[in-house]
Formats: sequence, structure tokens, C-alpha cells
Amino acid sequence: MNLKQHALRWLPKVRQMALSLPMALLAAMVLVGINETGHMRSQDAVQQMEFGLLARKNVSTLLQSMLDAETGQRGYLLTGDETYLAPYSTAVSTVHSNLDNLRTQFMAEPNDMQEFANLSRQVSRKLAEMELSVRLRRQGNEDAWKFVLHTDLGREQMDAIRSHAQELLKRSDLRLEAGRQQIEQSLMLSRIGIATVTAIGLLAFYMYLRQAHAVLQVNQREQALLERERDRLEVLVKKRTATLSELASHLQQVREEERGHLARELHDELGALLTAAKLDVARLKSKIDTTAPDVSERLKHLTETLNSGIALKRRIIEDLRPSSLSNLGLTAAIEILTREYAERAGIEVETSLEAVKLPDASQLTVYRMVQEALTNIGKYAKATKVLVSVHGYPTHVAVQVRDNGEGFDPATVRPTSHGLSGMRHRVEAAGGRLSITSRPGNGTLMSAVLPLGPGSEDLPKTTGSEPV
Repeated sequence: MNLKQHALRWLPKVRQMALSLPMALLAAMVLVGINETGHMRSQDAVQQMEFGLLARKNVSTLLQSMLDAETGQRGYLLTGDETYLAPYSTAVSTVHSNLDNLRTQFMAEPNDMQEFANLSRQVSRKLAEMELSVRLRRQGNEDAWKFVLHTDLGREQMDAIRSHAQELLKRSDLRLEAGRQQIEQSLMLSRIGIATVTAIGLLAFYMYLRQAHAVLQVNQREQALLERERDRLEVLVKKRTATLSELASHLQQVREEERGHLARELHDELGALLTAAKLDVARLKSKIDTTAPDVSERLKHLTETLNSGIALKRRIIEDLRPSSLSNLGLTAAIEILTREYAERAGIEVETSLEAVKLPDASQLTVYRMVQEALTNIGKYAKATKVLVSVHGYPTHVAVQVRDNGEGFDPATVRPTSHGLSGMRHRVEAAGGRLSITSRPGNGTLMSAVLPLGPGSEDLPKTTGSEPV
């Protein structure tokens, strides 16, 4: 009977909890939906505006190059001075380059492609007309080139080129305006959504206050029951936390295995394709006439492109799964990583590395920690100097990454900073501890200790001196 009365007294509180929880979930879902919608719409708008700006730039450059070519051509026709042909030839080359860029850009836009095709035909006709005039002038055919010069054909062609170019510029402006309006709509949607979520949150908070007030009125027996229930839930949470931690570690391991598999696939398949392409280029060089400047330049560019592709493939493979770590060891792998980072980022990197004996998983953890730290320094720190150190002790290994960048307040780091959270989880999964010491304007020190054996009960606290 007492149990029944107790259940009846708790029934209104359960109903309040059942109502406030869906409201909180609804607020969270609305906020996530608004953020995702605004993000996707803004991304589309930015891409659309970038497309319009690039098209405007290329079309404007094309028009300027045509004017430069016409100026050089007319200067040569009127004076016969060969020096006018240098800017003329440069402008013609620039025109062809701009046409190639526009053709590539409008390939996925059928409507714009049709207008570009008209523009390209008019440009080709104008270039042919100018080339004919220059050739006739060089041959000394005065009547012919003067006739071509004084006809309205060149002016009509330039007017047609300007007309088609203005149409493309108009379409680019429409894209820019549409992108701007879409961003404004996304901002308005965000404002409305935030106001709505705020109202729902305030309502949920009010209901929470009422619920808290009711809980304070519960008698001692109910409090004891809550204490027992809390103890049971704490045990359950600990079990679930341990399960989630194991799952996160498993997912991390699966991720590394997938990276290794992808690295091997890129090395085998993509490497074979790029090597075959280089061999084909070498065979082509021996079978075609390379004395022509255009052919030689194209082959040289193709070879350089393939070399860049091979270098990019190697860099991607090293980022996915550093071969130096398994082949040369942790010390050599970190030396290679820091050296390449210094060359790529233009930042001075000093190393103080000792040979240490760690399990393979812990070595990968140290490598990824240093890699992530360097990546964050390159993105946010604006540092000019970095120090990476690895030192071994009888029971543990200490790893430090220190920079002289802008620094930050660790207390203001958002919980959604997955880079730092992932780094901390990696170190803790290996039985170690990670700490971050930083102050605005005084650089950042990231320090970790990892045990040489299983367990981390005897690990020292991670401390560090002032950053460089």
C-alpha cells in the first residue's frame, strides 16, 4: 500500500519530466536543422558567387586582351614597327588561355556554354582577321591590308565580342546577386530559428525550475530512494562510459586500419597508373617531333604534372599511414614529419628526440599527436618557431610540442573541438595523460606522458615551463 502511494506521489513529477525532455530534444533538433540548412544554403551561395566572380574575371581579362591585341595590330599596320607585334603576340596568347579557362568553367553550364560558344567563334574570327592584316602587311600588300583595316568588319566583330561578353558578365552578376540573396535568406532563417529555439529553451527552463521546486518538497524516504536510484545509475553510467570508451578505441583502431588499407591501395593502384603514364610520355617523346616549341612545352608540362601527382600521392600516403614509422622507427618518423612540415609551412622547427621503446600502438599515438599539434599550429597559432621533444624515462615517455604563437585561453575551448578531444582520447587510450598550457600572446605547450608498460597509475603529472 505504501509503495502504491509513493508511486502516485511521483506520477506528476514523472509527467513533468516526460514533457520537458521532448521539448529539450525538440529544441536541439530544431537548432541542428537550422544550422545544417543555413550551412548548406550558404555553401551553395558561396560556390555560386565564386563561380560568378571567376567568370567575370576571365571575361574581363579576355576583353582587355582582345583590346591589347587590336592595339598592337593597328600600331604595326600604321607604323610598320615590329615592336608592336610583341604585345600583340602576348595578348593573343593570353586570349587563348582565357578561352581555355572559360571553356573549362562553363563545361557544366549548358546555357552559359552556348553563349560562350558564340563568343569563342567571334573571337576566333577577329583573331583570324587581325592575323590576315598582319600577314598582308609583312608581305607588302599595301592595298589589301589597308582595305581590311578600313572596312567595318573588325569593328562589327569587336561589337559582337563585346555583346557576348556583356551577356556573360550579366549572367555572372545575376549569380552574384542570387548568392547574396540566398545568404541573406539563410541569415534570416538563422535569426528566426535562434529566436524560436530560445523561446522553447526558456519554456523548458521554466518547467525545469518547477520540477526542481517540486523535488525539494520530497520527504526523506523519497530522498533515500533517489539516492539508491542514483547509485544504480552511476554504476550503469560507468559501465556505459567504459563501453563507449572501448567502442571509441575500436573505431580509432578501425580508422587507422582503413587508412593503412587506403594507403596501400593508393600506393599500388594509383602508383602503377602514374608510373604507366610517365612511361607513355617517355615513349611519346621518342616518337614525335619535339622541336616544335608548343609540343615541347606541352610534353614538359605533362611531365611536371605527372611528377606533381606522384609527389601528391606520396604525401597523401604518408599522411594516411606513415611508412617511416614502421620502417625507420618513431624518432626518424618524427624527424621526417617535422622537416617536411617546416619546409611546407615556412616555420622553424627544432627537435630534441631520444630513441624510446614503446608499443606500436603507442608509437602511432605519439606520431599522430605531434602531427595534429603541428597542423593546429599551422592553422591557428601564427608561430615562427616550434620545438618538438621526445624523452624517455625509466617508467614513461614524455612528449612536448611547444610554439611561440598567439596562444589562447584553454578555458574558452569549445567542447566541440574534436581535434583536441580526439588527441586527448588517443593519449588516454594508450594509458597516458595529456595537458595543454597556453596564454594569449605567450604561445602554447602541449605535453603528454605515456607509460612504457601497461597502466598509468604511476605516471607523473604533465607539467612544462614557459613556451618559447
